Amino acid sequence: MNMEAIKQISIFMENKYGKMARGAKALGDAGVNIRALTIAEAGDFGIVRMVVDDTEKGYKVLSDEGFTVSETEVLAVEIEDSPGGLYEIANTLGMNEINVDYAYAFVTAKAERAMLILRVDDVKRATRVLSEAGVRVATGEEIQQI
Repeated sequence: MNMEAIKQISIFMENKYGKMARGAKALGDAGVNIRALTIAEAGDFGIVRMVVDDTEKGYKVLSDEGFTVSETEVLAVEIEDSPGGLYEIANTLGMNEINVDYAYAFVTAKAERAMLILRVDDVKRATRVLSEAGVRVATGEEIQQI
């Protein structure tokens, strides 16, 4: 099983009308599909974080469009889609002194499972302790196919 982190694209974007549409159109025109997305607002600017089906192409398209873009390693883990599902993961990480910088989640289209995207301070150790606790860590290929 591939235990590597997946790549997330982060875009530093002006908080103005039309900016999000411009980025979304550029990705759509290039055939890049967004799998998960979150936006954090910070006054005049925001950070758009997303997992896409082709990170390298998405990064290039957005950069060519003039956006400030970066790549970050994150984990995608399966989470039980029921009350308390987050507790297992948060508790496992907390008990092992692994900090969660941020997270966002989505339910797959077929509603077979939910996925949690995690930015943690130690990706390798988080992968190991979650796997040892029976939490399934998804690969980049799996996220692309969702």
